[in-house]
Order: sequence, then C-alpha cells, then structure tokens
Amino acid sequence: MKKLIKKITPDIAYLFFWLFMAVFYTVLFSLLSTSCSAQGVKNIFKYSTMYAAVNGGTSLGDDQIWSVTSGTLEEQIIKTPFDYNISIGIRKIKRFGYENRANTFYNGTENSYSDAATVGRVDGFEYLFEADFVRRLGINYTNQHHFVRYVADNWVTKIEYLQDGFADIKYFESSERFRLKLGENSKFSFNIGAMQRLAEPYGFDPLDEWVLANGSLHYTYLAIQEGYFITLDGEYYNPSGELVANSQEVWEEVVIPQVINDYVENQRSALPNTVEYSAVIGFDYYHFTKDFWFHSWGNVMPYHLNDGNDYSYYQYNGKNWIDYSGGLIFGYRFNKSLGTFIEGRYNKYWNRQWHNFSVGINYVIF
Repeated sequence: MKKLIKKITPDIAYLFFWLFMAVFYTVLFSLLSTSCSAQGVKNIFKYSTMYAAVNGGTSLGDDQIWSVTSGTLEEQIIKTPFDYNISIGIRKIKRFGYENRANTFYNGTENSYSDAATVGRVDGFEYLFEADFVRRLGINYTNQHHFVRYVADNWVTKIEYLQDGFADIKYFESSERFRLKLGENSKFSFNIGAMQRLAEPYGFDPLDEWVLANGSLHYTYLAIQEGYFITLDGEYYNPSGELVANSQEVWEEVVIPQVINDYVENQRSALPNTVEYSAVIGFDYYHFTKDFWFHSWGNVMPYHLNDGNDYSYYQYNGKNWIDYSGGLIFGYRFNKSLGTFIEGRYNKYWNRQWHNFSVGINYVIF
C-alpha cells in the first residue's frame, strides 16, 4: 500500500480529482435533464461520438553538422523522428450552423474554436473528453481538453480541465453563473457568477532566491547545490559522477540550461496545487444565416479572493489582477463565388497567454 501511495504523483492526484468531479457533474446533469432510468442513461450518450485515431507524418529532414577536431573533419547527422498525434475522445456537442463536418470520421485533428464557448448551440447537457499525445519536431507534448456543461434558460454551469503542452498551461476550472437573455430571438446573453480554478502556483518563481543584486543568476552555485561538482583541472560532473563538460563554454551553454530547467521543474512539482476563487462576467452572441454568421463570447475575471495562501498568484502579484478569455468566429459570402472568414480564440490567465486563429478568403470558380 505504501509503495502504491508513493507512485501517486501530484499530476495523477490532480487527474483523479478532475475525474471525480467530472463524474459527479455528469451524474448531476443527467438527473436534471432525464429521469433516473435506463432510458435516462441512454440519453446521456445519445448522439455522442467516440473516436480514437493515430495521425503521423515526416518531420524535419536530416541535418548535417560539420566540425573540425584536432585537424580532422567530422560529420554528424542530426535526425528528427517522425511526427505523430494519438487522439482519443468522446464528444456530445451540437454543431453550430457555420460548422461543417467535412470528414466522414473524426480523426482527432479537428480544431473547433466553438468548443471554448461558454454557451452551446442548444440548452441542455453537453460534454467533451479528449486527450492528444503529440510528438512534433522531436518534442513530446500532452494536450487534454475535457468539459461537462449544462445550459438552462436562466443559468449555466460548467466544469473543465485543460492541458496545453505547447503553452505549458494546465488547470481545472468550474463556474456557476446566472444567465440573462437579451433580445427577441435571444441571440445575445449576459452571464455573471463565480469561478473556481485549481492549478499549480504559477506565481511562484523558484529562481528568485538565486538572483544576485545585479540581476544575474548565480547558476554555478545552484548547480553545485544540486549535486554537480567541478574539479581543479576544469572538468564538470553531474550528481551521478558522469563527466558532462570539459570546458566552461560547454558548461554554460549546454549543461547549465538543463540544470536550471530540471531545478525549476522539480521545485514546481514539489508545491501543492492552489485553488483560486474569482468573480466572472461574460457574454455570448450567436447569429447565423447561410451568407453571414457571427459568433462571439468573452469572460472577464476582475476580482480574485485573497485566501492568504503563500503561493497564490494574489500573493505573487501583490494585488488583484484581470484574467480574461474570448473567441470570435465570423464568416461572410459576398456572392456565390467569394467569401471570407475569421476564427480565433485568446486566453490570458495568470499572465500566461495562449491563442490560435485562422483568417482567409475563398473563391470558387464556376
């Protein structure tokens, strides 16, 4: 039992916490939307799609590196392994009018900007669970996006887990909001409520104690503190006793960056995740015709509760701050041949930013 507990890393515990909350919300929403019966359970998965796919392709071509050592010309070939994307997921989200599922099957490469919207196409219960294991340019990433939401006439609640390996961001988020529809056709809705986020302490700076008065980093002392040692004849060894550099140039340009990276990663992993409670204000607007569509949503968190946690972003920032996210999808057909589109979404949490967008024109020749 003790061996099993030791294997439960913070990431595993974090994932299990999210899984428990997702199951809880799923059961809760199913009870709200259907009767507690076999038919009700069936309705939870009705119209949903489960998918698993592997996509791959050639990465960078081989790179030849030439060098001269002791008068001898040497050649080194750097190879980058092929790229791949392993996707697995299940989704039950009604497509918006502008969304056209071009492929017969889901292959895991789809990029639906509207998945980030607070309010879906229809009221009711929807969900998405997707994990992607990616290797790109020889670097491995894990991306995950899971959420369960329930939209009603006057309220909306959502629980979400996001991990973006490219942006180095991951967090658990839940929100409960009052929803007010405006306009005759309810194209615009305004929402306000509370949000809870569980994440690693992004405000924590593990290198702060190693910064000297002149602003430079005392990296050699940091490396020695981590178990590295330097001999009098200028050889550098790692904590395992292996020679890692025999010159100061290699030590500073190759070894030290890895030492700093490992130290920061270990320090971040050693700290517990923090919970932040915030007020949230948002909106959602959706209009669609076959020649013009406009979908936009936004969320602003202008106030965050100071719970006194030493590693919270509030303590790091020293005052309240503003986090926000939003998205825009626009399309217009000038005539039967010419059309233009803009799609994108943007997030800024804890002064960390990640976004993606697509802009273009189409011209069909008849």
